[in-house]
Order: sequence, then structure tokens, then C-alpha cells
Amino acid sequence: MTTTSRPPVSPGEPAPDFTLPAVDSEQPVSLADYRGRNSVFLALLIGLWCPFCRRHIALISALESKLEAHGVRSLGIVATPPENARLYFKFRPTRVRLAADPALSTHRAYGLPKPDPTPQFMRALETTLINPFGDLPKPMPVMEAAAAVTRLDGYAENDTDRADMERQWPQLKGHFLIDRDGIVRWANIECAAEGSAGVGRFPSTDELLAAVQAIAAR
Repeated sequence: MTTTSRPPVSPGEPAPDFTLPAVDSEQPVSLADYRGRNSVFLALLIGLWCPFCRRHIALISALESKLEAHGVRSLGIVATPPENARLYFKFRPTRVRLAADPALSTHRAYGLPKPDPTPQFMRALETTLINPFGDLPKPMPVMEAAAAVTRLDGYAENDTDRADMERQWPQLKGHFLIDRDGIVRWANIECAAEGSAGVGRFPSTDELLAAVQAIAAR
């Protein structure tokens, strides 16, 4: 069984608006801020306890200039309280505009699934081998890979991270390209139906840039 409030938002549909606390500012962030000005690459991530999400923000930051060249701005949603995110990014600055949504309200609005951790789901996590960033000595089961990436990054979880993880896991993540009129033109959502093979998969740089170029050509 998968928990979600609605089907995932699909290309061609209006992007649900939201207003959330900003990580880099006292002013809130709203999707409406970009309407009529820029297309938006929206990354709906989970808490900072997720090593794949932390790495993904760094990867998006490295792509920001290429996105901007096509009139696209990146916006990441991290599911942790603003003060926890501000502490982390104080020491690890990013070019990605970030908003905090510890309640996962944006994930629900965009219909991102939260699978039940059934025995079948847990077995898939244990048997699917991944090396998501290519820097592990070999492909590992999903949970082992997450622990290995955390050790490589030297990340120390705090009490907020642990509380976030208990509330959120195994919430799936999603990515959406939204045009200047507020219409979703491309979506990439983790797929629990694939077992864990679909969990933790982020769009590649080539996939993302191809989708951005397609929007720019409209």
C-alpha cells in the first residue's frame, strides 16, 4: 500500500502553489514569485538525514549556471525545520534557493507517494545494489549505500535529523520542471513499484538538461 493524498502531478497540469519559510532569508518563498518571470526546476526532497538529498543539492548547485542560461531557476524543498537547514547550509553554502517544509505539505500537494514498509519493500531495499554517485568501492544495498555516503561526507546526524527520519521514511522524492505560466512540463518521481530500484534514483544531468532545453524551445 502507498500513502498519498492525490495522484502525482503530471506534465500539462498546473503546479500547486505553496508559500514556505526560506532557508537563506527571513522572507518566505512562494512558487508564485517566479510566475511570468522564470521557469522553475523544483526538487522536492526529504530531511537532511538523507545523504542522497544532501548530495543532490550540491549537484543542482553545480548546474545552476546551465539552468539559468535557459531561463530556469532551481528551487529545492528540504523537509526539516528552517533553523536546522540554516545551520547546515551556513557551513555548506549552495546556489540553490531552498525552502523548508518539515511537514511534507508540498510533497502531499504534488502527490508524491509514501510507500508502506512492507516485507516485500524491505527485501527490495536489501537486495537491490546501488552506487549512486560512483564513489563507493562497489554497489551496495540501498541502506548500506546511504550509510557509506554519510561516512564519506563526514556527516553527523543531530536530534532533529533523527526525528525527521522517524516521521518521514520512506517518503519518496520528486522533481518537476514548471514553466513561466505555472504549468508542469516534466516530472521525475521515485517509483516504489520498481522495488528499491526506483528509490533513490535522481534524474541524470543529461536527462535534466534535455528537459530544460525542451522547455526553452517552446
